[in-house]
Amino acid sequence: MDGQKMMKALELPLHMRRNGLDPVEELAQVRDSEGVVRVETPFGLPAYLVCRHEDVRRVLADPDRFSSALTPFPGSGQMNADELATMQAGQLIGFDPPEHTRLRRMLTPEFTVRRMRRLEPRITEIVQVALDDLERAGKPADLVSHFALPVPSLVICELLGVPYADRAAFQDRSVRLLDTSLSMDQRVAAQREDRAYMADLVARAQADPGEDMLGMLVRGHGDDLDADELIGIAGLLLLAGHETTSNMLGLGTLALLRHPDQLAMIREDPAQVEPAVEELLRWLSIVQLLPPRTTTTDVELAGHAIPAGSLVILSLPAANRDPAFIDDPETLDITRTAAGHAAFGHGVHHCLGAPLARMEMRIAFPALLRRFPGLTLADPDEQADFRVFSLVYGLNSLRVTW
Repeated sequence: MDGQKMMKALELPLHMRRNGLDPVEELAQVRDSEGVVRVETPFGLPAYLVCRHEDVRRVLADPDRFSSALTPFPGSGQMNADELATMQAGQLIGFDPPEHTRLRRMLTPEFTVRRMRRLEPRITEIVQVALDDLERAGKPADLVSHFALPVPSLVICELLGVPYADRAAFQDRSVRLLDTSLSMDQRVAAQREDRAYMADLVARAQADPGEDMLGMLVRGHGDDLDADELIGIAGLLLLAGHETTSNMLGLGTLALLRHPDQLAMIREDPAQVEPAVEELLRWLSIVQLLPPRTTTTDVELAGHAIPAGSLVILSLPAANRDPAFIDDPETLDITRTAAGHAAFGHGVHHCLGAPLARMEMRIAFPALLRRFPGLTLADPDEQADFRVFSLVYGLNSLRVTW
């Protein structure tokens, strides 16, 4: 690591610091002692960092006292009032009930477990095509670019009605949107580019609605959602739909390769994949920072008084490894039941796409391990290329052989 990168690494906020696949020890110390500590967000704002599992769930379950709508929109300082209102429209994660409820109710039927099961044959086909591509690439190959990224990208593109040919551009924008090492001006530019792209897709869907989700929203809720709301919803689903699952597939594979006994269990016993997915979600906790909440009144968490109007941020990596929540939390154990983890959030903002993400992982991990039973790291001594500054932790690349 060169000097400039070392300086940047030292500037990472506490809740984004990792030691490889693990959160840093300092984060666990905060959780196990104070529970809540004052920090600065990646956007330079003071906030209270909440680290305990019980407290994180308490915040997420109480939108009346911990508001999403009152929290400043990223980049709001670079926008006038009209542009800010346009950018916020349709962003479910930035609303409280009842507005959040209104928007989410229109989307929920499309993300039920039953509806997701209809996608299973197509997801299986997409996974097999990606595995063929990985094999054709020859060994060693980059698992991220040939498998972890294309599978969820193609799934969400087909679901939303986004041309897969546009994936390189929207993936580049996604990386910039989530990269806290970039200036706010750079990230706002990515927001504007993304909105312009989604506006064009929405206009086409309004003119000729297809059978995809955008078409469904236009046909079923065209009188309830204006164009700005459709653009916001579509942009959020596209970003969340490929970034999170992609990073889980990449990091999850790395975690299993470092635990070969557990990898073998998934490969040899298909029934093991469901608890394995839940444990990987808990143990990796790739979402480093949920959208902050703002307190609407004076509150107390972990014995700390937090004044009204304060920013509150939640550490999922610390909460999901809380010994008060689960025994031996630092150990990856795919045989355990990790029910109650907060990897998908909790409460009214629980991840809408959780059934889809779970299905993709349940199909993809066993298929990868069966196709390449000798899968291993191309260079076990090579330092993994982690996305250190991303709000969604992951890998830039993962070189494997078989």
